[in-house]
Amino acid sequence: MDATQYDAYIERMRETEYPMLKDATYLDHAGTTLYSKSLLEAFTADMLGNLYGNPHSASQASQRSTHQVQDVRLQLLRFFDANPDDFDLVFVANATAGIKLVADALREHDSGFWYGYHRDAHTSLVGVRELAKEHHCFAEDEEVEDWIRNGGQDTQTRLGLFAYPAQSNMNGRRLPLDWCGRLRNKGMLTLLDAAALISTSPLSLADLDTAPDFTVLSLYKIFGFPDLGALIVRKDAAWALQKRRYFGGGTVDMVVSLKEQWHAVKSTHLHEQLEDGTLPVHSIIALKSAISVHHDLFGTLERISEHTSLLAGRLYSSLKSLRHGNDEPVCQIYKDKASTYSDRSTQGPVVAFNLCDAKGHMVSNLEVEKLAHVRNISIRTGGLCNPGGIQSALDLSPWQMKKNFSSGQRCGSENDDVINGQPTGMIRASLGAMSTIKDVDTFVSFVKEFFLEEASDTPYKRTDSPLLSLDVPVSEQLHIESLTVYPIKSCAGWQVPANTSWEVQPQGLAWDREWCIIHSGTSVALSQKKYPRMALLRPILDFSAGLLRITCAVPIKDATTTEISVPLSADPRCFTSSSKTSTPTNVCGDNVAARVYSCPKISSFLSSVLGVPCTLARFPASFASRHAKAHLSTSNSKTSTPLAFSNESPVLCISRMSVNALNKTIKAKGGTAVPASTFRANIVVSQPLHLPPGTETPYVEDSWTSLAITDKRGGAGQQNDGSKADFKVLGKCRRCHMLCVDQQTAETRQEPFVTLAKTRREDGKVWFGVHLALSKGEKKGWVRVGDQVTAM
Repeated sequence: MDATQYDAYIERMRETEYPMLKDATYLDHAGTTLYSKSLLEAFTADMLGNLYGNPHSASQASQRSTHQVQDVRLQLLRFFDANPDDFDLVFVANATAGIKLVADALREHDSGFWYGYHRDAHTSLVGVRELAKEHHCFAEDEEVEDWIRNGGQDTQTRLGLFAYPAQSNMNGRRLPLDWCGRLRNKGMLTLLDAAALISTSPLSLADLDTAPDFTVLSLYKIFGFPDLGALIVRKDAAWALQKRRYFGGGTVDMVVSLKEQWHAVKSTHLHEQLEDGTLPVHSIIALKSAISVHHDLFGTLERISEHTSLLAGRLYSSLKSLRHGNDEPVCQIYKDKASTYSDRSTQGPVVAFNLCDAKGHMVSNLEVEKLAHVRNISIRTGGLCNPGGIQSALDLSPWQMKKNFSSGQRCGSENDDVINGQPTGMIRASLGAMSTIKDVDTFVSFVKEFFLEEASDTPYKRTDSPLLSLDVPVSEQLHIESLTVYPIKSCAGWQVPANTSWEVQPQGLAWDREWCIIHSGTSVALSQKKYPRMALLRPILDFSAGLLRITCAVPIKDATTTEISVPLSADPRCFTSSSKTSTPTNVCGDNVAARVYSCPKISSFLSSVLGVPCTLARFPASFASRHAKAHLSTSNSKTSTPLAFSNESPVLCISRMSVNALNKTIKAKGGTAVPASTFRANIVVSQPLHLPPGTETPYVEDSWTSLAITDKRGGAGQQNDGSKADFKVLGKCRRCHMLCVDQQTAETRQEPFVTLAKTRREDGKVWFGVHLALSKGEKKGWVRVGDQVTAM
């Protein structure tokens, strides 16, 4: 079966036995999803048909477990052509655990150990340096070659270990496997990180002369399930691990604790000395099913290697050929100069790249990932757990990385990932056993659709209102159409009654985002981006009863109540004793001293709705601990705008004209219009209904610098009912895929984010609406539906 036939076979499997995969594109999933049904069925049948016990016993069930573990251990060794006479295999939690096991053992040697590692090392390999007496990072292959030719590190006074990846987890480039054998001849121990390589390529340890001393594996990267790792050890290198001091249950034959301290380590097999405690027996037994199903479906890793190599070459050439209308490249691809996609010995099925606009500016990977999420495409972005590779590929100096860190850049954060025009990470697209040509073409089409600029394409520009030239007084151009507060962060909004004047404070509209829902284990504030069902939670401000009532828009299965409520007053009796002062809560990266409600009824209700253990928290009385994001204000922290639980600014404002224009574009392409509530704004501004047709001014808010709100009945300066407020515009609102959550049903969709990404993207970011705050010096203001709005 050639690569094309194999691809057609996988496609047939999708169309027949696995129709649930038809609408999904899987990149970076290592080919695990297709056979998951068969794997779980095989494992379940084994569990239902047999009783497995703790292997540290002589019972029948325990011995059955012992025999199965022995069989799987041998099966895995043979999977990698490792002769059991020459190698032993130690089960560990993951590849990192295998690396740490080796490092912990080597540091027990009297003189410690010297450690060398390659620039392309995974973070887990880099971390070993902290346990070594001396360490060195090799920046280039040529440096390693010179070092080997010159005899390697002098190991007469200190043990030496050299570690490197068989395949870079950053860009898929494959490093020379012969280094291990050559270094052994120099008296150096070697550790090979094979986790990335073996997901799509075979690894043979048949040649004892070239095999590494220690090989770490992530088995889930091959089989998808179970979550296990392995450390394969050459038996003639086992001595290096036997200085380890710690021992656990199952690794010793005898222990004396009273009067004397003595123990005897097991000596029959190396793995018996290193596998502390009870093994994850059921995971190891599941591995047996995984190996069988994987072989039945995909055949050999060699076949998978051929298949994925063909796909990776297609993806690489397609992305490389993409050009903007001005002939500037769309993709900056980070392929090693020595690797080629036609040579599987030098390159794995991975393409690492960044996207550029027609001006050559880098596109934010955060924005790419948001759109990929909407299109159900899984990619990896960021630093990719490969610090040396990222630093080298992006030409980042240490001082720049430290400066980026000081600016708030963190692994996994949602802060800007393009700083001073330079990216801090990259995009990785990986192909696996079940990836198809259709997947590759879908991803390339995705890049074309959103990031390729034709010659006629121009980013949207700010426009001044043509109304200024009409015979309409400036004071009558705009008015407040609606006011909405969101008492609980990321939950549904509550509309302010039309006849009510509403107080505006420096931290926002009164009662806006004063509460949040936090995870019971981590205390992190939950968001609709991860928990769309938060839209179903409907807060109601009941001032007559003095309560915040919370209901759910849909019936809750097995619920003991349909509504919960908390006092609007900050009654200290409602909170846990530890939170009367504060409980650390993380909100959008900020640590907030929130107060957590103690009533189990509240936690039970919210957890039932969202399907995650959570509870309610309230912002402290002082709003000094959070401020508007730095990119919205140049003020220092002492004078910047305070925030409650809102994401970036005190007030969010959109215009009805912009919503209408956006919906017109959506409907022109056959889509369904979205309501203004989709954008979760506090203030919706609109133009008068009596204006002539065609005079609506969408996106006029892009040019605003300030807003004055006045009582339309009393005129500017009249405060008969207190309806007056002056706002400064902090900046435009950067949008994310949370817009895809239907605020009525909590269902996810693609609009309006897809259309916004095509029509409202500037500097690589998607914009809609503006952030507001009370003007400097204003301590309070009042707004009401119908108030006139004067924009500057």
